[in-house]
Amino acid sequence: MVTGRQIRAARGLLNWSAIALAEKAGLTRESIKKIEDETVQPREGTLADIVGVFEEHGVEFTDNSGIRLKPQGVEVLTGHQGLCQFFDGVYEHARKHGGLVQHLGIDESLFTKHLGDYSPIHIERMTKLVNDRKDVKFQALIREGDTNFACSDYAEYRWQPKELFDPVPFYLCGDHLAIMSFQTIPAPTIVLHKIPAITRAYRKQFENMWKISKSPPKNKKMS
Repeated sequence: MVTGRQIRAARGLLNWSAIALAEKAGLTRESIKKIEDETVQPREGTLADIVGVFEEHGVEFTDNSGIRLKPQGVEVLTGHQGLCQFFDGVYEHARKHGGLVQHLGIDESLFTKHLGDYSPIHIERMTKLVNDRKDVKFQALIREGDTNFACSDYAEYRWQPKELFDPVPFYLCGDHLAIMSFQTIPAPTIVLHKIPAITRAYRKQFENMWKISKSPPKNKKMS
């Protein structure tokens, strides 16, 4: 279990004040100080929010009451569990921060196949989130002529020209870029890049492709 001393040390590592941490975690400065001084026992959800804030900013808590900067660079997720974990991350980021999520090279049938029963669960929660938060937006590029708009309740689709389409998706969410392959065993393999400069470069590519792509006649889910 994360201790108050670890939280105080993690703040120091990032050069944050108690007020800064409180604002990011949705708490008061007084609550943070009491947790750090261990004069109160925080609820599990409160502690998870604090830990989540630090993890988003590159700090992780280790055994023996330690902390460290997370290794930067690349994380690899594989198979059904990896895909579910990735979409959990997309949902949590959008829930906490809002923003624009962009994805290219999408073949929705592959995601439906590999997510299985988790697919409708994810679609339902994303739809609710977009309805609840007006600062969340999803843009998806699929192959010209593809009429599988599985996520049309919350995502805007455009048709990418056939000659420029390749079913190797990449996702842009916050400062992260995920590149996927469904040709691996197990499938898919998701290479998650956590380097903002790489994400910015791919976002420019997406935005240029979005401009030359066209809206389908009607965004309608396949039956």
